[in-house]
Amino acid sequence: MPVRPTLVPALLALGVSLLVPACNRDEVTHFRVAKAPQAADGVGGQASHAGAPAPPPGMAGDVAPPPAPDRGLRWTLPKGWTDQRSGGGMRYATLKAPVAGRIDASVVVLPGPAGGELMNVNRWRGQIGLGPIDEATLAAARSAVASPAGTISVYDFTSDGEKKSRLIAGLLEAGGSTWFVKVTGDAAPVGAAAKDFTQLLGSLRLE
Repeated sequence: MPVRPTLVPALLALGVSLLVPACNRDEVTHFRVAKAPQAADGVGGQASHAGAPAPPPGMAGDVAPPPAPDRGLRWTLPKGWTDQRSGGGMRYATLKAPVAGRIDASVVVLPGPAGGELMNVNRWRGQIGLGPIDEATLAAARSAVASPAGTISVYDFTSDGEKKSRLIAGLLEAGGSTWFVKVTGDAAPVGAAAKDFTQLLGSLRLE
């Protein structure tokens, strides 16, 4: 049956009055969200949980020691010198020279090229307060000592200033590893041990 034009506005008003209350009932005006529990400790913003698995190696600040080389470095000690093999890690051995004063001698081994010769030489220079050098200066500063283990690149640096430090280091790449044989300390005791140390470098061999 056709709708009379005069009834159309009345029907529209009735429809709107029925829809508005329905919309108001379904409209979301606010809601509550429960807060997450606070972390038990402040380490890394993460909570610790009893029984949680330990982090994988390298994730908790620890550094795994490098793998042991296939063949170990050996040497002949000069008269009065002693050595002590380390129980692991990068320091392979500690050498003791029979001289008084601040002096430390060590044998360190790292796998592969260990960052390269220039990087390590500049690291040593930094340890006694000297600035870095470039490849051309590196070649000029290098001397060589022949040994049964191969040719050893040797560097001898002395710091500036009134109280001088000195460092003599031999670098040998052999057997897939890089070996660092170094003596460092105050200039006087290192100088007193220098001749014997060079003799020790010449005795290096891989066994």
